[in-house]
Amino acid sequence: MNSKLISNGILRAIAVLAAVLFLGYFLLLIQSVLIYIIIAAIIALIAKPMILFLRKKLKFPNTIAVVSTMVLFVSLIIGITGMFIPLVIEQGESLSLLKTKGLEENIGNLITQANEYFTSKNIDILSELQGADVFASLKSIPNLLNSIVGALGSFSVGLFSVLFISFFFMKDSKMFKSALLTLMPKGTEDRFSHSLEKINDLLSRYFIGLVIQITILFVIYTIILLVIGVSNAVVIAFLCALLNIIPYVGPLISAFLMIVLTMTSGLGQDLDFQVEILPKTVYVMIGFIIAQVVDNFASQPIIFSKTTKSHPLEIFLIIIIGGLLAGPLGMIIAVPSYTVLKVILKEFISDNKIVSSLTKDI
Repeated sequence: MNSKLISNGILRAIAVLAAVLFLGYFLLLIQSVLIYIIIAAIIALIAKPMILFLRKKLKFPNTIAVVSTMVLFVSLIIGITGMFIPLVIEQGESLSLLKTKGLEENIGNLITQANEYFTSKNIDILSELQGADVFASLKSIPNLLNSIVGALGSFSVGLFSVLFISFFFMKDSKMFKSALLTLMPKGTEDRFSHSLEKINDLLSRYFIGLVIQITILFVIYTIILLVIGVSNAVVIAFLCALLNIIPYVGPLISAFLMIVLTMTSGLGQDLDFQVEILPKTVYVMIGFIIAQVVDNFASQPIIFSKTTKSHPLEIFLIIIIGGLLAGPLGMIIAVPSYTVLKVILKEFISDNKIVSSLTKDI
């Protein structure tokens, strides 16, 4: 009898393990669809306040409110794309095979001028660069551009999929909530329903706060770059602000990007490194540091503590832990994941002292 029970237990364990492996493999195969769904859900959360405003304040029918919101989102996408087109065309012409030689000469002149300046300060940077084949990679740039153009088709499919899914997430949110509730064990539907509403509200506020944070940085970067006179200031500001989605690591990448784009914005114009390029770069970095100080000590603590109802120290520690567990992706999803976990824990084990302490403001 015991041997039969053991055999059944082993078979059940094997069956469960096989089912988990099959589910994992299936999710791996449809990972693109899962990404589309996640992005669509984020868009729906960001759009929620606008849809409610159109429905309650302007008395729009639900479908019209959703369509109007979708039109706004599509218009923003078209506007941002149109903003990048001149830069892409300009860079495409500069990096084409016909102009690779000229680009190499311009970069060589820039390095020579920089070396002359730093040599006068007893700093030899050219010897460090000699071991690196800086220009060999330029030959592969046209191939990279061709790959990017080839990926535009896939991007178009993904964009259409995200917009299509977003529309139904906005329009039929109650239907999806009902579908999730049917999967819950009996007796937990009410608590789970309350958790979903709270999660939906907090995540909506969080992503809106994230948009506000990026917008503030974008405005500051744009003003700084325009005042200093950097080419393509708006595009550079947008890219650098967008990189701040990745906590702590993003600002480092955006700082490097801003330095490089500022220094190379004068290529082919015979600008003097010491008199024009270096001072401009220094001013840009001073402005960048000021923007980061405003973001780290004003925007982030105020926005995220109010939207997620978490202490700034909590957010800092959770982001660090997320980075240690899953790298940059973990840092991006750390705060929303922690917010979801807090709501669920408060709803189901609120009597726990630790949970009660962490969720007292929710």
